[in-house]
Amino acid sequence: MNNSKKAKILIVDDEVNLLDVLSTVVANEGYSVKSTNFPDKAESMIDKYDFDLVVTDLKMEPIDGMSILRYAKRKDPNTQVLMMTAFGTIETAIEALKAGAFDYIVKPFKLDNVKLFIRRALEHRATIIENDNLKEILKQKYDFKNIIGDSSALRNIIQRVQKVAATDATVLITGESGTGKELFAKAIYANSNRHNMPFVSINCGAVVETLLESELFGHVKGSFTDASFNKKGLFQVADGGTIFLDEIGLTSKSFQMKLLRVLQEREIRRVGDTKDIKVDVRVIAATNENLEEKVKDLSFREDLYYRLTVFPIHIPPLRDRTGDVSLLIKYFLEKTSAKLGKIFRPEKEFVDVLSKYNWPGNIRELENIIERSVLLADSTTIKADDLPDSILNFNDNSSSNTTTKRELRSIIDDAQRNHIIRVLEETSGNKKLTAKILGVDPATLYRKMEKLDVAFKK
Repeated sequence: MNNSKKAKILIVDDEVNLLDVLSTVVANEGYSVKSTNFPDKAESMIDKYDFDLVVTDLKMEPIDGMSILRYAKRKDPNTQVLMMTAFGTIETAIEALKAGAFDYIVKPFKLDNVKLFIRRALEHRATIIENDNLKEILKQKYDFKNIIGDSSALRNIIQRVQKVAATDATVLITGESGTGKELFAKAIYANSNRHNMPFVSINCGAVVETLLESELFGHVKGSFTDASFNKKGLFQVADGGTIFLDEIGLTSKSFQMKLLRVLQEREIRRVGDTKDIKVDVRVIAATNENLEEKVKDLSFREDLYYRLTVFPIHIPPLRDRTGDVSLLIKYFLEKTSAKLGKIFRPEKEFVDVLSKYNWPGNIRELENIIERSVLLADSTTIKADDLPDSILNFNDNSSSNTTTKRELRSIIDDAQRNHIIRVLEETSGNKKLTAKILGVDPATLYRKMEKLDVAFKK
């Protein structure tokens, strides 16, 4: 076994012969091994060496394996403990499992089995640490300070969301598509007391009505034609954690009635089952629909609406947060720069044009526009010229010098297009030679041809 970072293992057993054999076998597997046949020395060794795994006999004097287990777990809950026990003390070994031991192995045992148990214990420890790291990364990624914007509207929302995050209150997030509703849902989850438990997300509008109930509540075998096994629903998967129900406004009245029961009773019933199952799940819902209007036209249950709006949050559209556009441009350019390994910077006119746009697709549209502009740009300086006509036309139509600006751009585009086509004709369509003559690299030529709609063929 070739360990780039040797796992540190402590072996404790008052049988000297067995201790020597185990220490040799485990060391030959590539681990860093310490051992002692004096159990009362185990605690000081644990303090000194920070072991990844402790392998200890259960019945010893003056300190037994249970005491060593508890001490190791108090010092570091991620330290794994493997108990060795004689057949007559299996009941005590099971108590050790309840106290946090990874597993137990009964004497006499095969050495190959010990090696297998050790490997599994260390893999389990690595998984726990990896999950802890991922949870910390998630919390940092969705920290409120990472929500980009400095407008007063956004600051007020963040203050409200910070207050509700620490509670178990049901939250309804409303706002147009692309405003970042799921981002806020994940921020609430990551900063809640449930952040160590699952976060489960489902787009209710993307699942056909006949499957939505099965997806969320689960089903039992034989409950419908394709139900060939028992299936847990997402509410069970999210037990102890948070479930995010996106596009809740697109659900049917019959489904709404079943969801209302879950919120009221905190229990679900799988499709085809007769038993209720208790669940402890925080619900965060989101919609771009006007639920108040849907309640009035009777397409959304009023009682469910009030259950969902314990804590309502409305995310304003980007057009009402124009001061945040420049910050978002900077953020998305930095994100794209990191991805492509180049530093891209915007010209002032580029930012000015985007700040005047009305953003029907909100933040999602802005991110797509930034990525597109970077790909079509001739250099690492992003210009207004790199923006699509739809955005330039919008800004031109709201400007006093619209015609002059538009005509000038059209003249420049035509001149560039004709020049590229002329050089391509002279080189018989050789794009590498054409790029060389034009003084640009081939990638820039391809982007410019796409931008100007040059479809030259030999």
